[in-house]
Amino acid sequence: MRVFAILVCLVALLAAACTSGTPTDPSVASVDPSTTSSVGATATQQSSDRTPAPEFPSGLDWLNVEEPLDLPALGGKVVLLEFWTYGCINCIHIIPDLKRLEAEFPDELVVIGVHSAKFDNERNTDNIREITQRYDLRHPVVNDSDFEVWNSWGAQAWPTVALIDPESNAVGVHAGEGVYQVVQPVITALLEEFDAPGQIDPTPIPIALERDNAPTTVLSYPGKVHADPSSDRLFIADTGHHRIIATRDDGQVTAVFGSGKEGFEDGSGTEASFSSPQGVLVDGDTLYVADTNNHAVRAIDLATGTVATLVGTGEQGWPPVGGSLNEVALASPWALAIAGDELYVANAGTHQIWTINVATGRADPSVGSAAEGTTNGPLLKAELAQPSGLAFGPDGLLYFADSESSSVRSAAVAEPGGETELVAGGEANLFEFGDRDGAGSSARFQHPLGIDDHDGKLLVADTYNSKIKSVDPATGETVTLFGSVQGWRDGTDPQFHEPGGLSVDGNVLWVADTNNHVIRTIDLSTGVTGTLVLSGLDSFRPPSSSEEFPGSVVGMPMVTAAAGAAELLLDVHLPEGYKVNGDASSSLKLADDGEVASFPGGDEIDLTGSAFPVTIPLELHEGLGMITGDLALVWCRKNAEGLCLLEHVRFEIPLEVTATGPSASIRIPHNLPVPGP
Repeated sequence: MRVFAILVCLVALLAAACTSGTPTDPSVASVDPSTTSSVGATATQQSSDRTPAPEFPSGLDWLNVEEPLDLPALGGKVVLLEFWTYGCINCIHIIPDLKRLEAEFPDELVVIGVHSAKFDNERNTDNIREITQRYDLRHPVVNDSDFEVWNSWGAQAWPTVALIDPESNAVGVHAGEGVYQVVQPVITALLEEFDAPGQIDPTPIPIALERDNAPTTVLSYPGKVHADPSSDRLFIADTGHHRIIATRDDGQVTAVFGSGKEGFEDGSGTEASFSSPQGVLVDGDTLYVADTNNHAVRAIDLATGTVATLVGTGEQGWPPVGGSLNEVALASPWALAIAGDELYVANAGTHQIWTINVATGRADPSVGSAAEGTTNGPLLKAELAQPSGLAFGPDGLLYFADSESSSVRSAAVAEPGGETELVAGGEANLFEFGDRDGAGSSARFQHPLGIDDHDGKLLVADTYNSKIKSVDPATGETVTLFGSVQGWRDGTDPQFHEPGGLSVDGNVLWVADTNNHVIRTIDLSTGVTGTLVLSGLDSFRPPSSSEEFPGSVVGMPMVTAAAGAAELLLDVHLPEGYKVNGDASSSLKLADDGEVASFPGGDEIDLTGSAFPVTIPLELHEGLGMITGDLALVWCRKNAEGLCLLEHVRFEIPLEVTATGPSASIRIPHNLPVPGP
């Protein structure tokens, strides 16, 4: 008998979940929020007849841990299994709940993400490794690519969570969102039940975070990009760094909005904060931002740099009800498009497109019933599936990349009685995906996220296929233009890694190449792809104390030296095959605390393109003090200058300078990490 049949039922579906047709077959999915209960409802059955939880199969790939886990190693812990697939918006929505539970029960609870993939691309362990870093997951994750764990628990939906008690017995399951309010009381009750000495083991399990092995990149998982021809500026959603970057088309950074710390604060420039922003769009002197994890749309005054909230409360909205801008709660807005006073928002979390009327101050659903599906028809009765890219075509239709249905669709939003239609991709169900050129419903995509128009054609970021495709909106004819296998390569035969956003400016296509952490450029007249190198970004970093410094702080031993001329030897060792980038700015900023040192060559040393070691002249003065050196170094592979890595290190060197001490040559050794695969 399956464990699923005898588990305590915590609650079935809440607020939407992708559900499969049978407990063992996740390949036929449907969802109807109208049949689910509202968030917060519970229906619990108590049972004293628990059954042992099924053991994890051997041979699976594990992430964020030193070695694979098994039930004996988890004894004495409450274990929460989370069945998820990384493209599912409902799975993204419960991440805050999981982090909240981990913070509340740090010694008693172990969360394990069981990644049972919907899409072929999501079965790849390296891609799951990327997503654990993108979403800052700090718990163990196991790649359940063949649904062995899924089937042993009889899971039927993404997301599903299951609880295991400290004696390794199965306790219950819950499918859908609303995890915290359902699961937290059960965990509390289990801890009360297992309150005898020795029943709860507070010893931490050995964690080895994937992020700790990854070097820092200049951009972090950029999701969207927008080119503004009127100002020759490019706006980048630096999603993983929770900020927006404005550059010239040569990569010179002109402004940064957001502190780089996740938050929901209005303000000017780097005083404001965002949470995983995606869509960016300029209209006149206003830059609109889809602030995805804050469930809001922000407006940036480009003349003053002030960030304000246009719509959104910071909380995920459900049910999807329109209203005045100060009342409406959105759900994971992902992309933006504009026509006159109407700003269109891909509200991915409710499977809808919303309209914000800037003139009237209202926001309302305009396309989609909030049921996830592929049914076309009248705008508010159609079913969408996580729309994630928007673009108006020259015909006035609003085209959207419907990611979970792996299709490109249109909405006649300007027409009275308008309807949605399939342009290209699957239309029968949510599992018609693949990689195939063709016309209309014979074409196949895999979770496309980006779209823009160019000369009457639609350019589509076919994200999970790591390709850029062209779609004729009149015929649905789909052709692969750029990209082959997942990777990175410039030139006439380029490679991409899950590109998420596109923006056309004349004959240049800008691509947010998300998992490569870069912005790519494609000359549409020649087909040549390049990679944008950002310069001057570090000068927009907010002032910080040692505690807030964005990199590591290295304290060095006390140096005793004689007053007079001295030198600082910066000795940085790069991994074989790497160099300091010659196009992006690198520097060492020196400061003196105690007036024991001065810098004849200036206190900011340009290290752009430098070879190490670098010698810096000093002048020392009697007394006690400290030299601080802030190193900001952009480095890259010798044959891939566009793939930039970033090293931020603060060196703190205490000094005792006397009249008769030894002459000083202060060496600062530093080894850069060897990048992983």
